[in-house]
Amino acid sequence: MHVDMDAFYASIEQRDNPDLRGKPVIVGSSGERGVVAAASYEVREFGVRSAMPSREAVRRCPDAIFIRPRIDHYRQVSRVIFDVFRQLTPVVEGLSLDEAFLDFSDEVGIAQCAQARALDIKQRILTATGLNASVGVGPNKLVAKIASDINKPDGLCMLFGTQIEETLDTMPARKLPGIGRKTEQRLHSMGISTIGDLRTAPDAALSAVFGRYAMRVKQRAAGIDERPVTPHRADKSISSETTFNVDLVSLKKMKIELTALADQTAARARKKELHGAVVIVKIRTADFRTQTRQMPLQPASNSTATIGQRARELLDDWYLEHPDSAVRLLGVGIAGLVREKQLDLFAAEHDSEKNVDQVLDTIRKKYGTDSVKRGSRLR
Repeated sequence: MHVDMDAFYASIEQRDNPDLRGKPVIVGSSGERGVVAAASYEVREFGVRSAMPSREAVRRCPDAIFIRPRIDHYRQVSRVIFDVFRQLTPVVEGLSLDEAFLDFSDEVGIAQCAQARALDIKQRILTATGLNASVGVGPNKLVAKIASDINKPDGLCMLFGTQIEETLDTMPARKLPGIGRKTEQRLHSMGISTIGDLRTAPDAALSAVFGRYAMRVKQRAAGIDERPVTPHRADKSISSETTFNVDLVSLKKMKIELTALADQTAARARKKELHGAVVIVKIRTADFRTQTRQMPLQPASNSTATIGQRARELLDDWYLEHPDSAVRLLGVGIAGLVREKQLDLFAAEHDSEKNVDQVLDTIRKKYGTDSVKRGSRLR
């Protein structure tokens, strides 16, 4: 099964504030550089979608109501939903705060049982959170994910046997996960517009578009997917980034923002008890060129001070090569994640930094992410 909450962030805001129900709600920033994080179904009728620039959303729906995201609150609701999942099966693969795969293949033998289980999940989520979920049921992850989107919102769709080919064949090719806008345009130029066209296309034609992944795409178009539901997905990296309403031209301001992002990334790493062996800085300039710089950490660390210092050094190196550049976006990430920190012979020198991190983490856990900030983050 694939369970996907309906307009998750926006639905929470409408649930918490009855005055917003039935109105076009956008969760995100309304600033010039803002982006739609979530859109209620009322505003989607105007063509507004998540990841759309806010200025475009306002053009399409001038009466849209913008709500500032409350990520900590959404995470709390998400935990309740995932508790519901784990009460029913231990095989839960979370994809994000609002969607997950659940495997009942060892328990459910016939379609009627699967339907009853899906309805039970929907009702349990509604009772626990007051929110609606859409559920897709199928023989594998691919089919279940496609099915969950068919009858949204508050939907339930089951695809088995001949229903799979009959349903997928008529769908636009872009509905197949992994096919984006540019690939879709290229396929259209070849006369391939539906998933059925993909399934029956000559191997040579698909190889020209997908290379060595052509056969995998053809199998997916036929509804074949052998991937298991994996309960624990290892983190490959942890990062934070932000787009600014006004381009940054001062190196000092860039460093202040970078320090704030390093603080966010390090706090997330500590929460997961992970350490990063590489620090990565992402920089997007006003002309939309994106560049990255990275530096190894020895030993691996999740210290705000250490990650922040390395990030600022990387920014300094980049700025020497690009003086007077205007910056539109900054990001800080860590990769090469390890569970156990390597032994540091000079660890005692960093005890005070560790203590500060622990105190801030404790305060934020109790009072919220924005309840306390470091002086270095003051703008």
